[in-house]
Parts: sequence; structure tokens; C-alpha cells
Amino acid sequence: MKLSHFNFDLPPELLAEYPAENRDEARLMVLNRKDQTIEHKQFKDLIDYFEPQDVMVLNNTKVFPARLFGNKEKTGARIEVFLLRELNAETRLWDVLVDPARKIRIGNKLYFGEDESLVAEVIDNTTSRGRTLRFLYDGSYEEFRNKLTELGETPLPKYIKREVQPEDKDRYQTIYAKSEGAVAAPTAGLHFSKHLLKRLEIKGIDFAEVTLHVGLGTFSPVEVEDLSKHKMDSEEAYIEGPAVNTINKAIQEKRKVCAVGTTVMRSLESSVSSNRTLNEFQGWTNKFIFPPYDFSIANCMITNFHTPKSTLLMMVSAFAGHDFMKKAYAEAVKEKYKFYTYGDAMLIL
Repeated sequence: MKLSHFNFDLPPELLAEYPAENRDEARLMVLNRKDQTIEHKQFKDLIDYFEPQDVMVLNNTKVFPARLFGNKEKTGARIEVFLLRELNAETRLWDVLVDPARKIRIGNKLYFGEDESLVAEVIDNTTSRGRTLRFLYDGSYEEFRNKLTELGETPLPKYIKREVQPEDKDRYQTIYAKSEGAVAAPTAGLHFSKHLLKRLEIKGIDFAEVTLHVGLGTFSPVEVEDLSKHKMDSEEAYIEGPAVNTINKAIQEKRKVCAVGTTVMRSLESSVSSNRTLNEFQGWTNKFIFPPYDFSIANCMITNFHTPKSTLLMMVSAFAGHDFMKKAYAEAVKEKYKFYTYGDAMLIL
């Protein structure tokens, strides 16, 4: 399949700038692959599609406030710094994106905070907007990380044009987030409320947690028509013993294994054994899933509505079937479903 197969017209008013007032009352489109049917529900209705001992796999990554604003030495120019990943905790080296990049050269210093208590020196250029920074801070590593949290703001996606609000700190975090390291939320999980999780638990649904620290690469545009030539950025992932045991037991018993989000699906498909069960995993994955693709672990998926030409849409197409996905998206536009981060959701069975 080619990049052009994943283009569609998305009316700008369907981009969600705010989430549903109650997380679990977002709309839910249910796709049944076997019957090729589409139903319209609310997210909290998904409980009706699962039986005791079915498994939902959650990504427990936690978003950290990765966007900082600093001033360049001498000129005082305001510079946005987006923290991508920590390269070395001891020397406080970070991979970052800077904007405007043309003003930032090796050797420049950037000052953060009204009291300029945090300073960073540019020590390398990595890409057109990418830089390596060394942070200079008088204090322990823990104090340094607290300072980053204090000065940083929630990194909302670029398409959300409004200012960041204090509520976004909680809105842009799943309620089960615990392992800090993502620069973007695993958005399918944003629809779960504490109440819905409790109801699922009472019904006997099992949960397994994996960790994939979402990087900006997930949202990098695909710029090649031949999809086999697109390179995904690597993201750090962890799948530990308890999750592996829960998931493999469900596979063996032919139960539902539901990947909550594309990040979970990528994690699971990055660690498949030769007999199509799940292995433990710790490391980096640059797995790119596009049609045709034979999925090994999950047989069910919850996801949001994604951008045209995105790697996320390509994965959904591979899972749902391309024609069925196109039909569902056409219906979503017609029925005015909300798209992207704070949008509505889709359950693919």
C-alpha cells in the first residue's frame, strides 16, 4: 500500500481541543470485523463487549512536562525547548527540539526561570531542529528533575491552538499513568475513568500493564509514498513477567486480548515468540505496522480517530482491514465524531 491510500479530508471543526466533560462519555464507534458492522455507543458501553478473564492491556507511561521556555544569552530571545529524551542522567545531557532553531548554535547558553536558576549549554546539532543540551544546575539529580517539572508545561499537540490550561496537566494523563518518560499521552487510555475501571474489574476483566514511552516520532509525518521506506523513531518499551503471564494465559484460553491504543499494539508486536505468544521485553522499538500485517497477540483494539497519512492510521487499517477502516472514517466524519488527542474512540473487535 502507498501513502496516498491513507489520505482523507478532515473538516477542521472535528479536531477536539477539549475532552468530553466526563472521560468515559466520549462517543465510541464499535467495529465488528467478522460481521462488518458499525455501532454508535458511548465509551463506558465498552464493558458490554467483554467477558470475565478477557484482558485489557494498558500503557502505564506518564507524560512529563516536556515543554520549556528559556531566553538566549546576550540577546534574550525567547526560545522554546522540547525535551525529547534524557541521554545521560549524570552529566544531565538531553536530546531536545528548539524553536526557532536557526538562532540556536553550538556553544549558546539558554536561561530558564525568572531567577535563571537553570541554565543549558548547546553542545551538538542533531537534526534541523534537534540539539543536544547539557543542563547546568546546582543541586542533586532529584532537585534538578523537580526543577524541570516546576518550569515545564504540559506538551499539548501542535494542532491544539489554544493556550495550555492548568487542567491540562490532569486531562493529558491517563488515570493509571505511573512510569514517567513520555512526551505525549497514549490517547486511547484518556477515555478511562476510575469508575469505569472499577466496573470492568468487578465484571472480572483482567488488566495487564506495559510501558512504552511515547516520543514525538509517533506523530512524525510519513513523507515517502513507498511505506516500506519510512523509518520510525525508536521508543523505549518494557513488558514484564506478570503482564506476559496474564496475556499468554488469555491467548491460550482463546479470550479477548484488547490493546488499549496503538502504543500498546506496537509494544506487544515488538516482542512475539516463534509460537506467537508474548515475551518479556526491555529496550527500544522502532516497529512500524502497516498493511498487510498479521497480528500475533491482541485480537481487539481501542484507539482514537487519527490524522490522515499518519502511522497510527496505517496500523488501524492493518488491524481493521483497509476498506472497513475507510468506511468507518467516512461515517465518523458524517456523524461528526471528534478526532485526535481529546477526540472520540473506536473499539475494533
